[in-house]
Amino acid sequence: MTIQIFGHKSPDTDSTGSPIVWAWYLNEIKGVAAAPKLLGEPNTEAAFMLERWNLDKPEIITDIEDDAAAIIVDTNNPAELPANINGADVQAIIDHHKLVGGLETKGPIDITIRPLACTATIMIDLMGDDADKMPEAIKGAALTCILSDTLEFRSPTTTPHDKAVAEKLATDLGLDIASYAADMFAAKSDVSSFSDAELIRMDSKEYEVDGTKFRVSVLETTAPSVVLDRKASIMDSMTAVASEDGVDQVLLFVVDILNEEATLMVPNDLVKTVAAKSFDANAEGDTVVLPGVMSRKKQIIPNLKV
Repeated sequence: MTIQIFGHKSPDTDSTGSPIVWAWYLNEIKGVAAAPKLLGEPNTEAAFMLERWNLDKPEIITDIEDDAAAIIVDTNNPAELPANINGADVQAIIDHHKLVGGLETKGPIDITIRPLACTATIMIDLMGDDADKMPEAIKGAALTCILSDTLEFRSPTTTPHDKAVAEKLATDLGLDIASYAADMFAAKSDVSSFSDAELIRMDSKEYEVDGTKFRVSVLETTAPSVVLDRKASIMDSMTAVASEDGVDQVLLFVVDILNEEATLMVPNDLVKTVAAKSFDANAEGDTVVLPGVMSRKKQIIPNLKV
């Protein structure tokens, strides 16, 4: 039986690239049949990665069958996984997020959750010396994942180990990190073809605070004005997205990669209160700038208050 490897819904670069990296390892090193999958269309940066390294886009699946063999990467949150995930035969989890709970497995499994910035970094550690056998395309995918999750080492989630692994990969590939990251971020910033609802859902996670359900969305970009120029229509779309997704409120943070700050859109008094209580920020208009805020995992989610 082929093991299906997938990350979270609304797949970003790490949830697109890491399944490809681990499937290569299982197939080519361990002799275990494995296939990367996606739980949705990859974002523009992930699509750039696939094209740049001539990698096939993994098949998109909407659910998983009972007893189907699976490995979960880049999440352990059932809300971000197929509806029938607890019916599947989950054999391993490789992740770098906090333990959420709610997953049920058929038996004992391998779980690796480490405080690193990127799942791909963990995978390379788990491979040991076999990581040197990765072909260029797989190394390129791993490097792209790390540079994406660390925002080229700007994110507070970055560890010295993530940086060291990325630098070795770049050396192996003969790439200049700054130049390559600039190409990645340019691809990530090209959101002109997406609807407001697609932008809101592009990189988002559900999170509950004291009974209030939020969809916490992040748009990382080197051109924040492209998104902020659409703020009126985006904020109008938040109500419909919240209703369709069964949450109380959308929180949208536009992260300016180069200036290392986030702009929170403030459509109503609830979000104004969130800004004040969570970030000590006084939102007088329909946006508020949060200097130094770059990471949903480390700076946004842990601080949310209502």
